[in-house]
Amino acid sequence: MDKFVAMGAFVQVVEANGFAAAARQMGMSRSAVNKLVITLEAELGVQLLQRSTRKVTPTATGTAFYGRCLAILADLAEAELAVSQAQSAPVGPLRINAPMTFGTMHLGPVLADFMVQYPGVQVQLTLADRFIDPLAEGFDLTLRIAEPQLSPQLVVHELAQWECLVCAAPGYLREYGCPQTVEDLKHHSCLAYGELASRHGWVLVNADGEERTVMVKGAMCSNNGEVLRDAAIRGLGLVLLPRFIVEKSLERGELQGVGLDCWPRPVSLWVMYPTNRHLSTKVQVLTDFLRTRFRADGGTIGFGE
Repeated sequence: MDKFVAMGAFVQVVEANGFAAAARQMGMSRSAVNKLVITLEAELGVQLLQRSTRKVTPTATGTAFYGRCLAILADLAEAELAVSQAQSAPVGPLRINAPMTFGTMHLGPVLADFMVQYPGVQVQLTLADRFIDPLAEGFDLTLRIAEPQLSPQLVVHELAQWECLVCAAPGYLREYGCPQTVEDLKHHSCLAYGELASRHGWVLVNADGEERTVMVKGAMCSNNGEVLRDAAIRGLGLVLLPRFIVEKSLERGELQGVGLDCWPRPVSLWVMYPTNRHLSTKVQVLTDFLRTRFRADGGTIGFGE
């Protein structure tokens, strides 16, 4: 048995939700595809698919194996492309999604440099702070500053990290006092990231690495970091944001860092793309470009020159 062929047949059955549709896509008979998968299961000693008269679904083991198969088959195809030198330079349209504040403050200039270096690429950048499903909405590459949902249909890389800070306007701290502990936050106006209807919890870590979650409330919440920063500058309360959003305001004295007995965890910059984009030269080149420009340095993000 050609194990790569069998793995490919298994992947097709999972994605087509059945043997008949997979067989049509592969140009094989249904019985031949079924035999490949059965032989693969026998060799592995596990059941990969749950079969019924109405549908075929992967078992828990099959779901995990499906993700590994995608990566292995993609690596194999990529190696074949590299040997044949089928592609040399990135060309064509590239649809990218990223958060609004990060996009306007940092990603825009980096993408401009990328396009100067690779003039054959046409970038379509969509900035949005709402949750984006990169598969359903057809993006080639998505950037997030939040823990991503893992999926066997997505390739996910962590590019770098940012320190997060609790800060407030000096005038606010003079009027209401500077909190010293996590419990003190309950008695302050805290400008939270998220929707108005939700409860807001700030997660902080103590010196022993233990997480503390404190439920906060305040005069305002928003799904945009710049809006929260500007509200904090006007003295409306405390804010917890990545350093890249508040850096300039701290330098100008508009905001002041607050020292607590616990501190926020850093947030990560993630890049993700569908597994079927794994062989795309433009996706791979841009991912490497972003990794170079937003390089990790001592646990916090730095910007390449």
